[in-house]
Amino acid sequence: MRVIIGLDIGGTKILGALYDVDGNVISKIKKKTKSNEGLEMVMKQVDKVIDGLIKAEGIELLGIGIGVPGLVNEQGEVLFSPNIPFRDFKLEKRISESYRVPVVVGNDVNVAMFGEYKHLNDVKLNDVLGIFVGTGVGGAIILGGNLFVGQGSAAEFGHMVVNVDGAYCGCGAQGCLEAYASKTAMPKYILKQLGKGRMSVLKDYLEEDGAVMKSSSLKKALDVKDELALDVVERTAKYLGVAIGNLVNLFHPQMIILGGGVIESLEVELVDRAIREARLHAMPGLMDSVELKMSTLGDEAGVYGAYRLAREKLKI
Repeated sequence: MRVIIGLDIGGTKILGALYDVDGNVISKIKKKTKSNEGLEMVMKQVDKVIDGLIKAEGIELLGIGIGVPGLVNEQGEVLFSPNIPFRDFKLEKRISESYRVPVVVGNDVNVAMFGEYKHLNDVKLNDVLGIFVGTGVGGAIILGGNLFVGQGSAAEFGHMVVNVDGAYCGCGAQGCLEAYASKTAMPKYILKQLGKGRMSVLKDYLEEDGAVMKSSSLKKALDVKDELALDVVERTAKYLGVAIGNLVNLFHPQMIILGGGVIESLEVELVDRAIREARLHAMPGLMDSVELKMSTLGDEAGVYGAYRLAREKLKI
């Protein structure tokens, strides 16, 4: 049986899936990344996942696709990863030499978006954008049915400047979308408002969640009509809408797929507000022909996208 592996390497876990060439899942394995134990340990964990998937008899491994957070160039080198000790690391070369098969490596959001796009299985759908809002904000671009990455790191939508004199982002710039619409931005704003004397049940949730607020905590506060929680959502929706409007002006895609933990947890409260804001910033009429759709694959998007990316490289 001819098979392809899809790997999703994250800061806390590595998920691997073995697919046949028709896209059927044969087996899956999940291991801890153990990022805090250094590069060698991470690669040992990656090898354990791959070795576990290919130990079955009667299979022929054709290739491996990999999604990893961070900046990835066209040669499959991970220039920087925020949660994994990859710095100028030749991940594609390392895996290819170890397993003697073609390997393709991409940014995790790009790869997941490619999975979402391919899963739609719509031959008329050629130009699609993806925006994923979670701990950070990731983006992806499909043009003419192909994943567009520029020199490797295109579609960093989270670092579009939406407020030129605004809040500082973790990347060092001011006013990035990620500094306003992410699980790291929300608690910073909440703390600032609490410091001004505003009352909110979010104070208790913030003490429980820490630096990255859980979307479920914000949802609980919204359910009791907490004013600061509503303010946070309005603020997030505003800047997300500004970004969507700008992206529609730039690309005028057929579809925008929205995903990530924040979107999934706060879809009802957040998405409609963001769309209304986007209409204020997109040129008149452009939004009318853009379909906005929620992601459907969840945690499976990464491994499925990695499999599809490898299949593209193998021209199967």
